[in-house]
Amino acid sequence: MQDFFSGKVKKHEKTLSEREEKQKDLLLRWGAVLKPVLLTFPPVAELNAWMKQFMDSNAPLYETIFETEGQTHRTWMVSGPDDIRRLQELFAQHVPGVYIADGHHRTSTLALLHQTLKHEYPELDFDYLFCAYFATDQLDILDYNRVVEGLNDLRPERFFEKLGKICTIEHIDHPRKPRRKYELKLFFREHWYRLNWRKEVLDAFHPSPRTLPVLLDVSLLNELVLHNILGIKDVRTDTRITYVEGTKGLQGIRKAVRNNPDRIGFALHPVSFEDMMRIADAGKILPPKAPKSSNPTKPIRWLYRRS
Repeated sequence: MQDFFSGKVKKHEKTLSEREEKQKDLLLRWGAVLKPVLLTFPPVAELNAWMKQFMDSNAPLYETIFETEGQTHRTWMVSGPDDIRRLQELFAQHVPGVYIADGHHRTSTLALLHQTLKHEYPELDFDYLFCAYFATDQLDILDYNRVVEGLNDLRPERFFEKLGKICTIEHIDHPRKPRRKYELKLFFREHWYRLNWRKEVLDAFHPSPRTLPVLLDVSLLNELVLHNILGIKDVRTDTRITYVEGTKGLQGIRKAVRNNPDRIGFALHPVSFEDMMRIADAGKILPPKAPKSSNPTKPIRWLYRRS
């Protein structure tokens, strides 16, 4: 936890006090944290080489077969003092800081307990964070998409006229997820469109250390489309917005729209690791993505790569 307080464990998400309160109650009731915080860091060639050599030379402690998913998970235990010492040396040399990929509320809750209730519960350990480390080359960030109810009393022609001032709009017959940053896909009344922010829009929104050190699609969408055109004042609380996980694909957006002529779907390119880390390094947070009143899936979804 001292690494968290000193900024070596970096965050990019704003936590909510009500969720921290729920996490605190659960932790004190169970006397345990049952799910590790996911921490990530840029890949280290020396660490990857050491792990490969260790796995090639040692049998896994156990294997778990998931028949439905067609997966086999293998776990190795590192228990030798020399091996543990070598791992510690590699992390000390090459990993000066890590980033919270999933588990912001578990981390902030433990920090709160460490500061306020540590002496009241001597049987519980609030000094250490239960975590799992995965390098960024072992993770994928998944997209997180939006469906909006209603066009803010605009006729469709007027909506597309306003949208066309900030984006190029191209009707497409065979849609696929956005391939790059600053490209979006829009679904409206059974038709798909490719959107690209106009150059003058991107030039006008220079990243700033006072706001965000990088320019994100979600920031432009929130301000220029959801707020300015569709009249959504607060994306954290407005019930007109629903969220579609990237694992559900474009079909998930189509299903969420459900042929409703007043609903419109937006598919975004995932946030990159580089942008996420630059935001965390600057001490900033990603724009809000989930209503406070709901129980959403995490705004940034992570997929563990399997081999």
